[in-house]
Amino acid sequence: MSEFLIYFQIGLKHVLNIHAYDHVLFLIALSVPFSFADWKRILLLVTMFTLGHTTALFLSVFGIITVKVNVVELLIPITILITALYNLFTAGKSSKNGNVNLVFIITLFFGIIHGLGFSNYFKTIMGGSASSKLLPMGEFALGIEAAQITVVVVVLILSYIVQTVFRFSKRDWSLVMSAFIIGVVLPMILESEIWKSY
Repeated sequence: MSEFLIYFQIGLKHVLNIHAYDHVLFLIALSVPFSFADWKRILLLVTMFTLGHTTALFLSVFGIITVKVNVVELLIPITILITALYNLFTAGKSSKNGNVNLVFIITLFFGIIHGLGFSNYFKTIMGGSASSKLLPMGEFALGIEAAQITVVVVVLILSYIVQTVFRFSKRDWSLVMSAFIIGVVLPMILESEIWKSY
């Protein structure tokens, strides 16, 4: 297997991992308010998230930033919670350009947080000098992007089915899914290791 495929698959598996479903939960929360008609905007959001994720890997691999693991493991479900809460408060409302730009910036920042959560593992699987990790980081990022697009397409298909076959409104679908996500991530936040250290 080529080196490209190795790191591409690591990126794919990082997102599509049943035991690390926080990434998928974030993508569901990010994409549930959208439909296929919004494909350009959702693709840009996913790419911003990947860019943030890759930036965090870069900063970590080159020793520019270090963050305690338990802090990042608390911040990741908090980003999911914030995204789902945002959906609850904006469901059914038309977004203004200012809001869209803010969502892009926040998605980039959340990508950085999620990337920091994976940076220690990435450094462990990578040997050699930091400069030799640039190409694998790019290959890994492509795997992440492909997996994220796959998740988003599945969510959009499910949204379409629920809204056309079961006659859910777009607003109700977003509210139900966001409430479900909040119900999943709240225990993750409350059971975080960080609370045990205080």
